[in-house]
Amino acid sequence: MFVGLAGAKALANRDYQQRMARIFEECRRVLKPSGIMTLMFTHKATGAWDALTKGLMEAGFVITASWPINTEAEGSLHIKDKSAANSTIFLVCRPREVPPSDALQEYWEDVEPLVARAVRRRVEEFQKAGIGGVDLYLACFGPALEEFSRHWPLKRGTPRPTPEAKKRQRQTALFEEEYDPYAVTPEDALDAARREVKQWRLEQLARKSAPGALDPMSSFFVLAWDAFKAPQFPYDEGLRLARAVGVDLDTQVVGILAEKKGSDLIMWDSAKRAAKAALGSPDGGRAMVDALHHVANAARSKTLAAAKEMAERAGLLADPAFQQALTYALEVLPPSRTFSGLSLDGDLAAAASDFEALENLRRLALSDRVPEPEQLKLFTEEVA
Repeated sequence: MFVGLAGAKALANRDYQQRMARIFEECRRVLKPSGIMTLMFTHKATGAWDALTKGLMEAGFVITASWPINTEAEGSLHIKDKSAANSTIFLVCRPREVPPSDALQEYWEDVEPLVARAVRRRVEEFQKAGIGGVDLYLACFGPALEEFSRHWPLKRGTPRPTPEAKKRQRQTALFEEEYDPYAVTPEDALDAARREVKQWRLEQLARKSAPGALDPMSSFFVLAWDAFKAPQFPYDEGLRLARAVGVDLDTQVVGILAEKKGSDLIMWDSAKRAAKAALGSPDGGRAMVDALHHVANAARSKTLAAAKEMAERAGLLADPAFQQALTYALEVLPPSRTFSGLSLDGDLAAAASDFEALENLRRLALSDRVPEPEQLKLFTEEVA
């Protein structure tokens, strides 16, 4: 509809939001005061979630329950080129009671901890039910939006700074909403959910080690593989993950850990990073993922003995931070055919070669300090 027009993307987004709002307004009109509306939604782009929730709330609904349902065929994402969501989220909505005219204004600063707490209560339940990867983040959007919708409308007590992207906009700004530093949107709740899931997953991946000892760049690397289970995933989702871990995607990830290709982000393996002179220092001074990739590349391009010698020279084998990063990496990188029996191709196979190099180093030099990856037990059980 808007192809060829100036600001086409902004116009399309606004049209989508307006159409969603009209649909929900009609649903609210025909629904009895005691009625229930249940809708199903699956979309990895949180912009779509933001539009959906805003339309629901502005139409007069409150989200009272949410449940993730696995609606896609089974299959390991480790053998796919791109990430994919397997779950559909069911949202249970009821008509909102009209607040009294003298109701006090609620502020996001007070509600944000409640949103985080709601996510933390449900994330363990979802994971025990077998929900993982990007689906775990999507599943937790439900409880976050439940809590958020109960307190709508909200505003900020303290204005937030204008994003750099907004400052750089020129022509397209004519087609987008005027920036309000006090505004609160469902996207804020989704950010809070993402941060809680991030912390939860790091705690789970840390096993018996103390979580939280990972630098931001390495956290992005680990959590991207943990969430998407593929080297290629949407740039916009990478941007939101970067925001959750505290890195600047365009300056600290693109051109260093990954490349941007169209609307996607493609993670690099150690060999590609070495070829592009993007590895950083081998002691992990900038980020521990640099040390992991230096060691992996040495094992792949030379020998395992050379990788061990490099790690010893850099003081890595006795460094708890390296041991922690290695524990994380071995839980999220795809195992190579040597360990899994699965044949992989392309960028996925390259990442699996890093896994093999790092696991061999662990067995050679760190088996008493870094535990065997839990994910390998799955392949062992399948063979048994």
